[in-house]
Amino acid sequence: MIETVGVIGLGNMGLAMATRLAARGFAVLGHDIGAPRRQLAAEAGISVADELAPVLRAADAMVFSLPLARDVEAVVTAPGGLLARRDRKVVVIDSSTSDPGTTRRLARQLALAGHGLLDAPVSGGPSGAAAGTLTMMVGGSGEDYAQARPVLDALSARAPHVGPPGAGNIVKLVNNLLVAAHLVTTGEAMRLAEAARLSAGEAIAVVNSATGRSAVSETMYPRWILPGTFDSGFSAGLMRKDVRLALELAGETGLDLPLSAHVGRLWQGAAIVDGDDFTRMADFRMPGETRNV
Repeated sequence: MIETVGVIGLGNMGLAMATRLAARGFAVLGHDIGAPRRQLAAEAGISVADELAPVLRAADAMVFSLPLARDVEAVVTAPGGLLARRDRKVVVIDSSTSDPGTTRRLARQLALAGHGLLDAPVSGGPSGAAAGTLTMMVGGSGEDYAQARPVLDALSARAPHVGPPGAGNIVKLVNNLLVAAHLVTTGEAMRLAEAARLSAGEAIAVVNSATGRSAVSETMYPRWILPGTFDSGFSAGLMRKDVRLALELAGETGLDLPLSAHVGRLWQGAAIVDGDDFTRMADFRMPGETRNV
């Protein structure tokens, strides 16, 4: 029985997941290293702990929403935390996008302490988290997956079990490498349309009924790019990190991915700061470059 879910990391995604879990009847106890994020969570009706330890000691299951693999490792290995618990088995659902090697190593450590780890990176953004319509790509043991299903079902419309520990992160890195490329190629295609005196809005409407469509053209362009709001809730810095991890994984496997490598260079060199919304890459420019439209 999972009654209390600890949510570690109350950023845009973490807070949306916490509020969704609370709305589905779970007792949610959250923590974030930033006091302003803890305050926002408290104002949203989430029980918040100022320190990490009480959450690690009290939760029946955990959801992590953290930026980097080292942050996930720091929480898993926190002194007196999960690795020291022996009262019950706790399954960690790590929704962060991490590297598969770190996930596998942490899964082994938690298993030795009697706990489980699911790498469950997500697609769908904060709006999907709040609505419970995320897609979660879940790696881990079948036993841990079954135990965590009530939490996964509350957060997602789809949460396929794709394989052993690390498999979820592999799928997410593959997915985000494609999204990173699609933002560049779709942005270039729309600039071509505009240069030829056809509006991007008119062009994208046709593309979305033809074979060039993608999630970038179907969702991101109408919602965040054409209106110029650029407020999807996912930062350029996080996408740069995911592209880097995907290319590092390619290197580890010995693959040469020339087009993906070029996409990585474009993301690293674009005149978009890490704090900008990642959808701004549809109108990317290199430093010093001006638009010629």
